[in-house]
Amino acid sequence: MAFDYDLITLGAGSGGVAASRRAAALGAKVAIVEGSRVGGTCVIRGCVPKKLMMYAAQYADALREAPGYGWSLGDARFEMPRWAQAKAAETTRLEGVYRQLLAGSGVELFDGWARVAGPNQVVVGDRTLSARHLLIATGAAPVRDSIPGIGHCAVSDDLLDLVDLPQRAAVIGSGFIAVEFASILARLGVAVSLYYRKELPLRGFDDDLRRRAAQALQAAGVRLHPNGAPGRIDKTAGGLRLHCAGGEAHEFEFALNATGRRPNTERLGLETLGIELGPHGAVPVDRRRHTAAEGVYAIGDVTNHRNLTPVAIAEGRALVESLFGGATREVDLDLVASAVFMLPPVATIGPTEAEAIAAGHALKVFEADFRPMRQTFFGGAERSYMKLLVDAATDRVLAVHMIGADAPEIVQCLAVALTCGATKAQFDRTIALHPTAAEEFVLMREPTRVAAARAPA
Repeated sequence: MAFDYDLITLGAGSGGVAASRRAAALGAKVAIVEGSRVGGTCVIRGCVPKKLMMYAAQYADALREAPGYGWSLGDARFEMPRWAQAKAAETTRLEGVYRQLLAGSGVELFDGWARVAGPNQVVVGDRTLSARHLLIATGAAPVRDSIPGIGHCAVSDDLLDLVDLPQRAAVIGSGFIAVEFASILARLGVAVSLYYRKELPLRGFDDDLRRRAAQALQAAGVRLHPNGAPGRIDKTAGGLRLHCAGGEAHEFEFALNATGRRPNTERLGLETLGIELGPHGAVPVDRRRHTAAEGVYAIGDVTNHRNLTPVAIAEGRALVESLFGGATREVDLDLVASAVFMLPPVATIGPTEAEAIAAGHALKVFEADFRPMRQTFFGGAERSYMKLLVDAATDRVLAVHMIGADAPEIVQCLAVALTCGATKAQFDRTIALHPTAAEEFVLMREPTRVAAARAPA
């Protein structure tokens, strides 16, 4: 049977673009379909603009610290419209870069929403396209029905498009997005209240990081409401009313729904291929990213596995290299670094202490908790915390956890060492680079505690 293309990719986010370009480089005829802006969540309405907003917030700290370093400053104020204009220009520039990359790679771009019409067939507008292989890379979108009335709240897409900041804001949730924006908004002068279900934010992270993240949020002026997620949200004339436990109600002019994201599979037509979606609409795949349907694959957030942009890119490239390059390989997701771009930032790779113990590891735990040089000089209170988990039997470093200035940059570098199987003895033999915060990771000589492995249930 003749096909229009060797590969059609649904979704022009980071993963879909990377996979499509690599397939084209390997000689495949490729089309990619995108119903929104090329570049996807990370580039247009996620990681990139979020971090640009974090950079803006960092200047609040720098301006506050500057007098301690001898600077005399005049009145300084943040002007959201100026940032919004610059952000819009930058995301437009990046979208243009992505479009040029696709065109330069020979990938044909179709602007429009795609629907699978049957085996090997995709409908875009009034056109039906066919391909030997279909790749689902449609990502995820904010959940809008987690709490009655939460549809009245803004989501991260809306917040990043604000031209004016509210005076008071509620943030609902405690994951990456919630914690990052609570931290950022507080530094930009917004009075922020954070509402979440558990005792500590950042579920899934090491508890020592979670406690310190909560303390850092409070130090930034964020009012925490643990075990306080609202049960209902009403729209009012002046904004929103959050109905919380014990009959309390709190009103805000702005509220951010950061209660999670859900795979973009609604109305995609995957049922025509016999694909039964998993929890929350995720596309089930095996380790090679193959679905239950012949010739159909899925990568990235739409699988709801490890929802990180670099994971989607790695999955996409590995998949098309196996399809068109003859190189069969799987993406190893056992060690994947991640970061929370709050201020100060959190970064981690490897299991939490509880996870490592539950997996049968006896641990040596090494920690450092200190005020960095930058803080001590002007009398600042911000601290850095570093943690190594070491397998007591093999001496292998299982995990690195950190909260503090430059944590993502430091942990990214150490991720190479962990991927290579570095031992604590090798960390100890590494000469420190002084004066840096990162040197503490090679100066931890004695464990702060030893944790026994949990006996099998």
